[in-house]
Amino acid sequence: MFSYQLYSSRNFPPLTDTLKMLAAAGYGAVEGYGGLYSDDAAVDAMEAGLRSTGLTMPTAHFGLDMIEGSPEKVITVAKRLGIRRIYCPWIHPDMRPTDGAGWRALGARLQQAGAPIRDADLGFGWHNHDFEFIRCADGTLPQEELFKGGPDLEWEMDVAWVVRGGADPFAWIEAEKSRITAAHVKDIAPAGQNLDQDGWSDVGAGTVPWARLLTALRGIGVQHFVMEHDNPKDHAGFAAASIAAVKGF
Repeated sequence: MFSYQLYSSRNFPPLTDTLKMLAAAGYGAVEGYGGLYSDDAAVDAMEAGLRSTGLTMPTAHFGLDMIEGSPEKVITVAKRLGIRRIYCPWIHPDMRPTDGAGWRALGARLQQAGAPIRDADLGFGWHNHDFEFIRCADGTLPQEELFKGGPDLEWEMDVAWVVRGGADPFAWIEAEKSRITAAHVKDIAPAGQNLDQDGWSDVGAGTVPWARLLTALRGIGVQHFVMEHDNPKDHAGFAAASIAAVKGF
């Protein structure tokens, strides 16, 4: 299923228009992020928008503070919006460990935080950026240590961030094939291009080998493919071009 991370359209309100645009572009699903569940009114609006467009929300991002501090609210929101898998999307720079022991401890923290979510029959895991693939001073790799500390964590693999971190996504797909339950589908512009968009591009117009990657990810059973662009100048153009590209792979 091709989905769309609504964070990509955060700078293009209103949400109701974005949902209509995505449904018209051929998406069947969207992925939420923390700001969309800020209060009951926001959840009401999200629920109404999904209902009116026929879109679903099988996966979603929730911040670690909410996951740890209000797991019952996370579960309630998930049940209302039909979310089946929840991913913690990142951790602030000043909270990031600096050695392997610290990353293992973070993995254990996530493992514990996810317990009530898993008990509610929801999937729970981590969504990566690039910093997890940069070795610590002690030679350890954060992504490896995180998963050692959290053996039951699922992984929503943000493939383009893996590439930006200097790692081989195909090797990681093979190594963690039992853990990967969703993937972010975004693309990296050729060097020097799209600098006003932080170097990202429409999917299929960049340097990430998505035709091969989709085959590899489908081969390990991944079903949720979430289109994302961190800073598009035209979110509707990105959404339409990207889904057209991946449907052609």
